[in-house]
Amino acid sequence: MLKEPRAGRVKTRLGREIGMVEAAWWFRHQTARLLRRVEDPRWRLVLAVTPDRGGMASRVWPGHLPRVAQGGGDLGHRMGRLLRGMPPGPVCIIGGDIPGVRKAHLAKAFRMLGQNDAVFGPAEDGGFWLVGMKRVARPPAGVFRGVRWSTGAALEDSVASLSGCRVGYCDTLRDVDRAADLVG
Repeated sequence: MLKEPRAGRVKTRLGREIGMVEAAWWFRHQTARLLRRVEDPRWRLVLAVTPDRGGMASRVWPGHLPRVAQGGGDLGHRMGRLLRGMPPGPVCIIGGDIPGVRKAHLAKAFRMLGQNDAVFGPAEDGGFWLVGMKRVARPPAGVFRGVRWSTGAALEDSVASLSGCRVGYCDTLRDVDRAADLVG
């Protein structure tokens, strides 16, 4: 899931600390590195972009990668829509602000879906950098309902929204929300 890197519209918490132009510049270059690192023939990489209108046509992202619009709503609505809209089979969703993610992390998450209905990659701040679902059936109707986004409870709330599902956890990684997250 990617936002077009426009100053003042992406990584705004980071931007309040280092400047909006600098935050957008960081995100643009971070996502370019990330896409190069995770592209792999073992899976199909699809960019879920926003804003829907400008992001779909943006020349910022590699032209050879397919794109889908994220659509409206909060993060949970958008992720739920993506999980329901992809072809049947395992799907993993990640954001673009995870400097440490590598192909091995994604491969591990996909392997874990063999034993679980869902998998999460916890983030150090209580959120998560990855959510994956086996998707042999539609995701539960209440998936991501009531999640307190951008808090230390986001992972816990998300797991609770998957009542009755077997959930696995892969590696804990760091996402970048603030200037202090850039170091380390």
